[in-house]
Amino acid sequence: MLQLSGSPRPDHDPQHAGHLSVEYDPRPTAVREARVEVRRQLERWGLSGWDAAGDGDRAGGDLVDVTELLVSELVTNALLHSRSRFRLTLSAAHGVLRCEVSDSGRRVPRVVAAGTSENGRGMFLVDALALRWGCHQDGPGKTVWFELGTRGLDGCGRRQP
Repeated sequence: MLQLSGSPRPDHDPQHAGHLSVEYDPRPTAVREARVEVRRQLERWGLSGWDAAGDGDRAGGDLVDVTELLVSELVTNALLHSRSRFRLTLSAAHGVLRCEVSDSGRRVPRVVAAGTSENGRGMFLVDALALRWGCHQDGPGKTVWFELGTRGLDGCGRRQP
């Protein structure tokens, strides 16, 4: 793991939390390392205890737990499909936590119905739990991202597959 950049949180207001970008080698331990880094950073930013729905309703699930889960899915996809170094970027500002995973793969993720198969449910979880998510081509590779609310968003958050 190589930390590329990170800005400390200037205060305890989740409206203006900060930015972190970390690059990982393509090895199985990268999923665990990314989860640990996500939890550590969100706690530093004071976002632990917030709900993922962003509206104060605990039905959305704990923001840190949901973020860890969804980052695990994106990182696992990067490892399985690109087998290259990848970058995890977290940013939090204006009531939105955005997580991005950039890799050298060109395969665009798609949502597969949650059935009985062992694989293919990751993007189903991202689609079900994120406010929004998407994918864009980024030079020779792609970036897959999702957003979660850290405060009420007044109607924002329509999913964009």
